[in-house]
Amino acid sequence: MKAVRFHEYGTPEVLHYEDVDQPAPGVGEIRIQVAATSFNPVEGNIRAGVMQGPIPIRLPHTPGLDIAGTVDALGEDVTGFDLGDRVIGALPLTSTGAAAEYVIAPAQLLAAAPTTVPLVDAAGLPLVGLTAWQALFEHAKLTTGQRVLINGAGGVVGRYAVQLAKNTGAYVIATTGPGSFEQAKTAGADEIHGSGIPELSEPVDVVLNFAPIAPEQMAAQAAVIRDGGVLVNTTVWMPAASDEARGVRGINLFFRPDAEQLAELVTLLDTGKLHLGATRRVPLAGVAQVHTEAATAPINGKIVFVTPNAPLD
Repeated sequence: MKAVRFHEYGTPEVLHYEDVDQPAPGVGEIRIQVAATSFNPVEGNIRAGVMQGPIPIRLPHTPGLDIAGTVDALGEDVTGFDLGDRVIGALPLTSTGAAAEYVIAPAQLLAAAPTTVPLVDAAGLPLVGLTAWQALFEHAKLTTGQRVLINGAGGVVGRYAVQLAKNTGAYVIATTGPGSFEQAKTAGADEIHGSGIPELSEPVDVVLNFAPIAPEQMAAQAAVIRDGGVLVNTTVWMPAASDEARGVRGINLFFRPDAEQLAELVTLLDTGKLHLGATRRVPLAGVAQVHTEAATAPINGKIVFVTPNAPLD
């Protein structure tokens, strides 16, 4: 089969589209014929070698944390799936990825694919959707009527977080760059401000930080949170700020795969309560090109890598 791999850490030029052996599923595993995977910025950092401490991988490595595809083979003790089922999932950060024609995934990490969007576009949902879900509900414990400030609301994760928070009945304050105002508005934010910490009429219960910021801005985010509130931060190279005197907690979030949460996201998508947003399709052989693009400027929207024989409906 064809796969994208890198045999050493480095610039995007280390990524190669090459022939590799087709994998076989083990106990509790499923082989998936991949329709698409997606690009997530963390994968550029993994490829560059700057995440070897928190995310150790084995070389050569295939990127692609998101999966959308069709069940091709079942390992022993797998139940709940049949050959031909359309599934999506997110792989652990250290796993061999899905930038390939076939990939092995633990059955427990997979969910039925949404039925209202093309399978290849569904590859853009798992990691970013789960990150937003876990930030809001696992860590911030968001409830109806709370006020939440989302920094980086125009990004892919931020737009999911805005939608999920609004579905919960929260009041959402978004900060974003000028090129993403419309995305934050479409997602449903109640207030939209430019980058930085806005002047607020009253404190918020939750701050979600999805964007790179300066240390002084991180501290300023904690200052706008009411006593007992929480700051959840995904830019984990800069620890989340906290204020122990006021009971403000700072939490650094590493996404984790979760099939039950993913199934909840699929239900929201299929019932029209969640929207994917713009998706750009790139052939699987173009992974290195996109990594190069991402190294020069932030990518707007979601990119999915489509395998040669993927269904496009």
